[in-house]
Amino acid sequence: MTQGTASHAAQPATGDSIAQALSLAIHEHRIAPGTKLGEGELADIYGVSRTVVRAALLSLSHIKLVDIRRNKGASVASPSPTEAHEVFEARELLEPRTAHTAARRATQADIARLERHISDEHAALDAADPGRALYLSGLFHTEIARIADQATIAGFIETLVARSSLIIALYWRRESALCEKHAHHALVQALADGNATQAEELMRSHLVDLHSALDLRERNGRTLSLRDALSP
Repeated sequence: MTQGTASHAAQPATGDSIAQALSLAIHEHRIAPGTKLGEGELADIYGVSRTVVRAALLSLSHIKLVDIRRNKGASVASPSPTEAHEVFEARELLEPRTAHTAARRATQADIARLERHISDEHAALDAADPGRALYLSGLFHTEIARIADQATIAGFIETLVARSSLIIALYWRRESALCEKHAHHALVQALADGNATQAEELMRSHLVDLHSALDLRERNGRTLSLRDALSP
């Protein structure tokens, strides 16, 4: 029994905890887009029934991280180049206005939380862990939506950010655009200053830069086994 399996056995996994672990592994690029997520293999890794695994996969399918097809099972979603454009175009429409609203609502506690996100992002980059940096960058964007207090829009943005992680895993061209230090710092400063117009403009330019950093002609072929990807 592997260390990861023993850990899961000590604390029995639930559908929610498995979904969270898979989501993190996908965001951090430990599991590549298109990877088959076999119910039997996941059940063995986590020491649970297929029913528990099925519930986890279904919840991930609702936020478009996993595709479930009849007679083919589940796999990590693999967005097409067309969808990649659509996702970033949608983010470019929604998130600038959300940043505008967040600048009017942000408290000192909100700003401190965003600064911690940036610090954690930079630590991940310094540790040569760009996958985790990308995951933290996504949390930064969803946190701004939370600050804006727009629950419906925040739900859309959370799904789009998750989809963006898959897109970047497939079409990543230049690492520096994933989380430009200046871009996020400037955004936080605009929010702290309550400068809604500047926050909106900075968010738009940041997302356009992310979009332009993708090479939609090439795919990233990295992959790990599920057991290796999900080990602590």
